[in-house]
Amino acid sequence: MPKPIAVVTGASRGIGRATALRLSADYDIVGVARSRDDLQTLANEIDSLGGACRPCVLDVTDPHSVASVLREVDAQVLVNNAGIGYMKPFLELTRDEWQRTVDVNFNALFDVTRAILPRMVARGSGHIVMIGSIAGRSAFVGGSCYAATKHAVMAFTECLMLEVRSAGVKVSVVNPGSVATSFSPSDKSWALDADDVASAVAQVLATPPSVLIHRLEVRTLTPPKKS
Repeated sequence: MPKPIAVVTGASRGIGRATALRLSADYDIVGVARSRDDLQTLANEIDSLGGACRPCVLDVTDPHSVASVLREVDAQVLVNNAGIGYMKPFLELTRDEWQRTVDVNFNALFDVTRAILPRMVARGSGHIVMIGSIAGRSAFVGGSCYAATKHAVMAFTECLMLEVRSAGVKVSVVNPGSVATSFSPSDKSWALDADDVASAVAQVLATPPSVLIHRLEVRTLTPPKKS
């Protein structure tokens, strides 16, 4: 019997890669990212573990490509993970950096979700998980654009959940604290690792059909020491 399909965006590295690996025991993975080589490495690793992964080379900020490639994918799970961030004072932030962050972190949620969701609604089941951030309910210096997009993710997620839960589709958001990935080049030896977040995603997906974990916040127990 074939496994259900899980689409994971930003699957080539970090949280997305860890999530694809974690879910591959129970799902056939469609790994979405721009890097063909990294996706193939992921697919090879999942294959060696006895799973299946279809690399999907795609820029999630290209709405026409997203619609063309993903609208035929009959996914049981969608993990909207792709994200970027420029952490700098507002007056140092360029218009291009602002636009790119909004396009990847927020606008892409519309296009990817719009491509996948109709089949879930028609089937009467499915689960969409957004990777948010604790920045989605807080503020910090240098986060004027990144935090704004994550606040938007929180609002989008809750509204969508209220719209589609009567159709049998679950919508959740997992909000990590600091995670030690290439997303942030500074020393994060004290932080969560990508596998911790992947475990949280798996926990959210593993609930019984009548149960929804809509919002989950994950933090490290060992914050950095203050200087």
